[in-house]
Amino acid sequence: MINAIGEVFGWIMYGCFKVVKDYGFSIVVFTLLSKFIMLPISIMVQKNSIKMVKMYPEMNRIKAKYFGSSDLISEEQYQLYKRENYHPMLDLLPVVLQLIILMGVVTVIGNPTEYLLRTAEEVAVGLDMNFFGLNLSVVPSQTGGVSIIVPIFAALSAWLMCYAQNKANVLQVEQSKANQISTLLLSVGLSLYLGFFVAAGVGLYWIVGNLLSIVQLYLLNAWINPKKYIDYEELEESKKELDKVKQYSSSNKAGQSKEDALREKQDYKRFMKYGEKQIVFYSEKNGFYKYFQSVIEIILRKTDIVIHYITSDPKDEVFALANDNFRVYYIGENKLIVLMMKMEADIVCMTMPDLQKYHIKRSMVKNDIEYVYIDHGIGSVNMMLRKHALDYFDTIFASNELAYQEIRAMEKTYNLKEKHLVKWGSGLIDNMIAAYNQGEKKENQKKTILIAPSWQDGNLLDLCIEPILEQILKKDYQVILRPHPQYVRHFEEKLHALADRYKEYDNFELQLDFASNDTVFNADVLMTDWSGIGYEYSFTTLKPTLFINTPMKVMNPDYEEIGVVPFDIEIRDQVGISVETDNLDTLGDVIDRLLDDKEYSREAMAVVRDKYLYNVSKSGPIGADYLIGKLIEYSKR
Repeated sequence: MINAIGEVFGWIMYGCFKVVKDYGFSIVVFTLLSKFIMLPISIMVQKNSIKMVKMYPEMNRIKAKYFGSSDLISEEQYQLYKRENYHPMLDLLPVVLQLIILMGVVTVIGNPTEYLLRTAEEVAVGLDMNFFGLNLSVVPSQTGGVSIIVPIFAALSAWLMCYAQNKANVLQVEQSKANQISTLLLSVGLSLYLGFFVAAGVGLYWIVGNLLSIVQLYLLNAWINPKKYIDYEELEESKKELDKVKQYSSSNKAGQSKEDALREKQDYKRFMKYGEKQIVFYSEKNGFYKYFQSVIEIILRKTDIVIHYITSDPKDEVFALANDNFRVYYIGENKLIVLMMKMEADIVCMTMPDLQKYHIKRSMVKNDIEYVYIDHGIGSVNMMLRKHALDYFDTIFASNELAYQEIRAMEKTYNLKEKHLVKWGSGLIDNMIAAYNQGEKKENQKKTILIAPSWQDGNLLDLCIEPILEQILKKDYQVILRPHPQYVRHFEEKLHALADRYKEYDNFELQLDFASNDTVFNADVLMTDWSGIGYEYSFTTLKPTLFINTPMKVMNPDYEEIGVVPFDIEIRDQVGISVETDNLDTLGDVIDRLLDDKEYSREAMAVVRDKYLYNVSKSGPIGADYLIGKLIEYSKR
């Protein structure tokens, strides 16, 4: 085969030699001729490369959507290639042809007299292989001397070609820096190394070929300009979306020990091996079990249904509760991406919103799973969540009447499919009420004011804690400051400095121990900003809350579009009194009113709680009965 290729190229080289009458220039002309012959292929590759880069935004979004699942990514990319009539192998065609040409060139130049001296007259005259003083028949590794400039110039021309491609080749420009550098090093290294072991004429072919490739690259870009076909703004946007997913994945991997990684791998296999599940609960971290607890306990008590509970916290205390009917798995949030896409279950319950919008997707293998959103708070699902955060859930466990109204209004405003709404309540508050009723009640010697702010930007600790303390410490109240645990984590020194500033007051205490809720339960009035602890406290203890109107926490700036007043705004003046930050000098009078006015008595607070919160102390049976009924229904399909 090599001889046949050599014979074909021998005749082509012979023709070039007969025209230019010079061995070195015949190689240059032959190289130019080969580029011309391959021009149609180069044009096809240019168009194919543009088509490829044009698809990159969609490909990046496929990689982001199915991140971690190579099988799903490959399948989606295949469908994309098929739809766009893209041929990945076409880019390899020039490489294959170049190898064939190279085989012919090496064969011919290795034996030039055999192919270029075909008549007795030509043999008699002989072949002058000098080209500007360089003998093109020599092999640099054997002769050394001036011939070593050939592999050096071959390597230099390879560097120039790769540099130009990294700057102007429509496909190469989009490669990562690592790929660009590795390609450059490989090309330069091979050209330098192989240039020492082939005839100098072959090295000349490489040098001329690389330089002509640079010229051809810019001519093709001028003729078929990629900027006319590719939306580079959309491409950059898709790259950012993919980078966010990669960063999210990297951050989760970085915090995972080898032991946890092995445990996750084992639990993933155990979960997938079980096959199709009836019901799965997902918990983001330790402490979230309390939001599902009453529902799960009733299901386990009333049925033999196996509950699969996934947590992304390897130290989650829920592992201590695991048994044959309550199976607990540790799946980190990175691996969770793949697991959720491969989920097989009848029902999936979760407190995490934004399903399908970010890294957590609906199942790709079972499209009739019922996804149930169980909120871990009772605040607004419109204002306190991102816009459209619940669009891809099938069922919502609504905690209160305003949340119910918000969801129906969102469906109408944004033309969404109507979800199934369960008038549920709050498992968290039911648990708090049970704990409060079981605890010891005591009458405080001094009326106790508990300050429990949020840790969001603009919270009362950062904004106005000193004016607040100056107003109420001079009154005959016991004042306890109980900051949010996250605030303590970030600003503990600041808190100790604050406590030191007011150490002269016997009626002031900074509390950093969160092991018990006794402080919360026993306070006479709770003071907060926009923290959910305000209505949780009032609905649990039936005692009033004083709200400081710091800058409002808003996750959805378009919350007013649906025309429903958010729970967090309306409830403030139902369970307590709101005070503006420029009216803090009235705090003493406001607290006195909250303590004395019958409008804030236990009886009055109970009426408010029953008006807004569904199924007080009954949410567990309501939620469990709904899920059991649906599972029975699905088992009959």
